[in-house]
Amino acid sequence: MRVVLAEDSTLLREGLVRLLSEEGHEVVDAVADAQTLLAVVAHDQPDVVVADVRMPPSHTDEGLRAALEIRTRWPAVGVLVLSQYVEKRYATELLTGDSEGVGYLLKDRVVQVDEFLDALERVAAGRAAFDPEVVRQLLARSNRTDPLSRLTEREREVLAEMAQGHTNTAIARRLHISVSAVEKHCNAIFDKLEISGTGGYSRRVLAVLRYLNT
Repeated sequence: MRVVLAEDSTLLREGLVRLLSEEGHEVVDAVADAQTLLAVVAHDQPDVVVADVRMPPSHTDEGLRAALEIRTRWPAVGVLVLSQYVEKRYATELLTGDSEGVGYLLKDRVVQVDEFLDALERVAAGRAAFDPEVVRQLLARSNRTDPLSRLTEREREVLAEMAQGHTNTAIARRLHISVSAVEKHCNAIFDKLEISGTGGYSRRVLAVLRYLNT
């Protein structure tokens, strides 16, 4: 993969450069601010961008705004956003667009090298990759209408795995059930949540997250 990194922490940025290079990926550039990130993406068109939410000068949402702009201007470029905490407003804003090729991970997840690389590869391939803790907290926001009350415990487990961006095959492996059972649970979830007209895997994930955050 051709990757552009945007992270103002020199230690983390250089660590990611080394990790990705050792894994055989090409780090096109590694920058420390959002404006430089946009310029690099415009010039080099990488496969995927890894960007911190908070970057100079204000350390508020520069990285997120850059990520949203990248999704609008260069939709073929995958975007994996890193955040120190579960920032629900930022996560929801990122997920309200097309979730193909989008990911949101907590920085703590980066130290789990295999999980980080798996998420990066999923995003680069046009799929979704959401941190389990982000998903958990987003699902918790549904208490007002409690649409999950109609789901069985197993269906909730499948929904959580699906919202992280895992395929049906991966869900079956992680939950130790058959693929056909996963498909059955998925159909039941969408029937119970009254979600229809979904056109693809990542669109299903987005539809679920939108519904659960209403």
